[in-house]
Amino acid sequence: MFKQVLAMTSRQYTMLQKRSFASLISVQELKSNLENVKILDGSWHMPNSNRDPYDEFLKKRIAKSQFFHIDGIKDTSTDLPHMLPSPEVFANAVGKLGIDQHDHVVVYDTVGVFSACRVYWTFKAFGHDTVSVLNGGLPAWDGPTESGVPEKVREKHYKVPTINAQIVRDYPTILANARKAQSNEDYIQVLDARPYARFTGQAPEPREGLSSGHMPGSISVPFGEVVGPDGKLYDDEKLKQIFQAKGVDLSKEIITSCGSGITASILFMALERAGAKNLAVYDGSWTEYASRNDAIIIKF
Repeated sequence: MFKQVLAMTSRQYTMLQKRSFASLISVQELKSNLENVKILDGSWHMPNSNRDPYDEFLKKRIAKSQFFHIDGIKDTSTDLPHMLPSPEVFANAVGKLGIDQHDHVVVYDTVGVFSACRVYWTFKAFGHDTVSVLNGGLPAWDGPTESGVPEKVREKHYKVPTINAQIVRDYPTILANARKAQSNEDYIQVLDARPYARFTGQAPEPREGLSSGHMPGSISVPFGEVVGPDGKLYDDEKLKQIFQAKGVDLSKEIITSCGSGITASILFMALERAGAKNLAVYDGSWTEYASRNDAIIIKF
C-alpha cells in the first residue's frame, strides 16, 4: 500500500483522502481537514421565523465557508419553493462557489442538523456523492470562524451533471402510490417529516390556503425524532431502532416527504445512516401535493 501511495500524484492522493469521509462528520474531523474540503453554509429558515440566513452568515460562519442559497439555487419555472434547479443552473452556481465535481463538500447550518441535509441531498441528486454534513452544525463548532463579506473565491468549471433520478420523486409517482395505498394495493413506504399535528390535520399548514393532513399509507416520522436536543443526528443504531419502531421496513423502497423538501432530506440522511438503500425524496413534498385538485388527503 505504501508503494502505491508513493506512486500516486498528489491530486490522486488528495482525492483518495476526500473519499474517506463519511456522510456525517464530527467537528473534530472537520477541524483536522479544513484544507481538504470545501465548506458550505446551507442554512435556511421558515419564512415566518424572521431569520435571514445570509445575514447570519455574514455575522458568523465557519472560516473559509461559502453560502449555498437554497432559495436562490432553484427551479425558477415554478412557484413551488426551492425545487431542484436544472443541472445547468446547479453547475453554474456551484462553480461560482469555487467547487468542481472532484471536491469533497461539507455542509453545515446554523440550527444543528437541519437544512444542511437538503443541500447534501441536492448534491447527491446531481451525482456528487463526495458530500458530508457537519453533525451539530455551527452551534457545535469550536474551530475558527469569520465574519463580513467573504473573500472572493476562484471560480471553477463544474461539468454539467445528470440528475440521479433514483433519489428524486415527482407528483405523478406520489399520486399513483397514494391511490394504490387507498385501494390496499402494494405501495411504496412514504415517510412524512412534518410535525404530527399537521400530519393528522389537527394543526394548519404554515403556508396559507394549504390543507394539512397526509397521503394514504404514509407514516409520520417528525424530523425532530431523529435529531437530539443538542442538534446532532442520533447514532446509526438508535436511528435504526426509531424507524423500526415506526414499522418502517428498511429493506424496501422508501420515499421521504415534508412541507417543502427540507426536512424530508433529514429523514433521507437518517435512513441512509440506519442502513436503508432504496431511498428518494419527494421534491415538491406537501406544498405541491396538497395544492393539486386530485390529491387524496386524509385527516383524523
